Amino acid sequence: MVAETRGRPRRRRRRLTAFGFLAPALVLVVAFYLIPAVLTLVLSLTDLSSANFTKPWNFIGLENYRRLFSDAFFPKILRNTLFYVFVTLGLFNVGLALVLALTSTAIPRRAGFLFRMLWLLPRITPSVIYIMMWVRIAQQPPFGIINQLLGPLGVEGKNWLFETPWLFVILTNGFVGASFGMIIFTSALEAIPRDVLTAARVDGASRWRLIRDMQIPLIKWPLLFVATYQTMSLLTSFEYILLLTEGGPGLFTTEVWALTSYKRALGTYFGNNQWGYGAAWGFVLVVIGFVFSLIYVRIFRFNQLVREPLIE
Repeated sequence: MVAETRGRPRRRRRRLTAFGFLAPALVLVVAFYLIPAVLTLVLSLTDLSSANFTKPWNFIGLENYRRLFSDAFFPKILRNTLFYVFVTLGLFNVGLALVLALTSTAIPRRAGFLFRMLWLLPRITPSVIYIMMWVRIAQQPPFGIINQLLGPLGVEGKNWLFETPWLFVILTNGFVGASFGMIIFTSALEAIPRDVLTAARVDGASRWRLIRDMQIPLIKWPLLFVATYQTMSLLTSFEYILLLTEGGPGLFTTEVWALTSYKRALGTYFGNNQWGYGAAWGFVLVVIGFVFSLIYVRIFRFNQLVREPLIE
């Protein structure tokens, strides 16, 4: 009984210490996620449409959400968003990033550093210049680089951006996203003890077996982080799509959810900004992102990742 009483202050100090270390992250989450999400929800329940917030906030309940889900283009925008997120995520932000990390860590260190540096160029290039380069590549004849290369081969020139808009939307976003995952995965792969890999090679493990059975299982944490973070990033990103296609060509061809929210809230005329309606689109996106986070935690078995190792 006495020992239990003496142990309580110690446990209390441990909890306070743990909360102390978590406090900075908690403050950031509350300030930059929870409070904005609550404000977005409150705003979505109003009919606010004034550009300078001079008009009163009239609460209209779920009217904006009724209007959203009854929008004729709601299914198309949802399909566009899911297609854009999962194709870009799977092929580039996680898939290509992992290939680049494995490749650059399998070659000499200096060559790997140069290789990764080249792949960082799309990320550090200003957005407008980066998109102008892609527009120049896909431009209609006689200016487009693709047309200039394919012309001598007898291929008819065309506006490739207009013909295959999704291809260029995914490429422009994918090359930028792949560089982020490449750096995270490279750091994780470099942290794996060399003795473990050497022992596996001595036992006769092939390169493919090393990747499949050792390296990838040992970087589950980075995989979880990159998949979750890049999914949230893709759900909320629209900058390159706005600069490249503005959601076209045509009617909502490459329009994604975040771009629709931006246009509903800000992309209208005569100061009628429809803040409330745009906020409704934005808050639904917050819910979608939260659901995806829960799915990733389930897929990657988060509880097992954070569980203390068993001592045999």
